[in-house]
Amino acid sequence: MTFAAPVETKSIRFRARSFVAFTLTPETPLSEWLESLDRWIGNSPGYFAGRPVVLNLNTLKPAVSQIEALVAELGLRGIRIYAIELDGNTALEPNLPPVLIGAKEATAGLLMQADQKAAGRPAEAGRAAAGRAEPGKHSEDRQPEDRVPDAPATLMVKSPIRSGQSIFHAHGDVIVLGSVASGSEIVAAGSIHVYGTLRGRASAGVLGHSAARIFCRKNEAELLSVDGWYCTAEEMEPALRGKAVQAFLENDTLRIAPFS
Repeated sequence: MTFAAPVETKSIRFRARSFVAFTLTPETPLSEWLESLDRWIGNSPGYFAGRPVVLNLNTLKPAVSQIEALVAELGLRGIRIYAIELDGNTALEPNLPPVLIGAKEATAGLLMQADQKAAGRPAEAGRAAAGRAEPGKHSEDRQPEDRVPDAPATLMVKSPIRSGQSIFHAHGDVIVLGSVASGSEIVAAGSIHVYGTLRGRASAGVLGHSAARIFCRKNEAELLSVDGWYCTAEEMEPALRGKAVQAFLENDTLRIAPFS
């Protein structure tokens, strides 16, 4: 004989999930900002597909009617807004995405803390596991055999990256030993090194690391980006195509220079 437990005795389980959400921050004049966005999408179709996107309106500070129009404009471009960040306004019309409260800028450190919590390791244990000395304690308190080397923050990709593939690494550099095909992309919190031909899109320093760089042995990239500043293939100097280059920020300007 079997019987089902009464419905009222069952509990609802809540568990946390974290995703890296990309933030769009519109600026005035809005028409020019949308034109720039269209150029980005034209060079990187599908970039926002399936990704949580937060609309940060703290710079624009629009009226509710303008928010509705902007969300609709972005929807026409295939960008689905997951939430809105707008200080001083905690509730919008029900047809609009919800307003986030207490959002924090994503950093590699925060993401690693989140990973530790997700794995059930308290922060102190995480530091010990990483082999780093705790404040106020002498390193000789631990035996050498107890120390565990730091987890590598570099992601090494030993095979070519094919068209349609996407590599996202939130904890450091990405090294690709082969080539990166057109229609693929690499997104890294740190720097990106491609030892073959880079034909796809490469975005380095995406979590606010302005010192990140992109290196490639042969530049045929569709798009290069460092800390949100980007350059598309159409905007690159023709003399830099097919050459070994590095891309880096200098005075908030993305520079692409020969690299030997």
